[in-house]
Amino acid sequence: MWAGNAGGTIARGALRNGAMSAPFEIMVGRIETLALDAVVNAANRQLAPGSGVDGALRSAAGPRLTEATNRIPPILTGEAVITPGYDAPMKFIIHTAAPIWTEPGPEGAKVAGLAKCYTSSIKMAASRGFESIAFPCLGTGVYGWPRGFACGIAVAACEQELPNAPKLKRVVFCCFTEDDAKIYRDGLGVS
Repeated sequence: MWAGNAGGTIARGALRNGAMSAPFEIMVGRIETLALDAVVNAANRQLAPGSGVDGALRSAAGPRLTEATNRIPPILTGEAVITPGYDAPMKFIIHTAAPIWTEPGPEGAKVAGLAKCYTSSIKMAASRGFESIAFPCLGTGVYGWPRGFACGIAVAACEQELPNAPKLKRVVFCCFTEDDAKIYRDGLGVS
């Protein structure tokens, strides 16, 4: 498990085979305010309006986002779909559904499902030639994932998929709290 440590609110870079090479940034902020190519929404499988990240993105994007997601069939855990950002500052919103940690089922399948949220989102961004994407701390809210465990999965999944997304120059882990950002900084070995 990854533990937190003290440090600033933004860090760049990640350890890959002992070298700083991945285009990671860690920030504390509101994901719905980011002007990037895409941000990832912590959606539910039905793409129905929710709270947390989903509620904040829907508020920023306006009612057209819910109109759009109402037309998309339910998604599988780890699957990614895309909509415009509408009135929000990001160009697009990639919606993905994490597995619920507290539901019965094999831990390995849940880990694979959470990792797939990240890899599917990066694949979606790469297929559109995006240069920037931001992730919230997927699964760590009402879905109950332990924050350090989820962080390790997030970083590993992104590092695994990034070689297949050569145009992606910025991968932002947008944390809602400083405590979450500390976990990511420690996990990435940056201060």
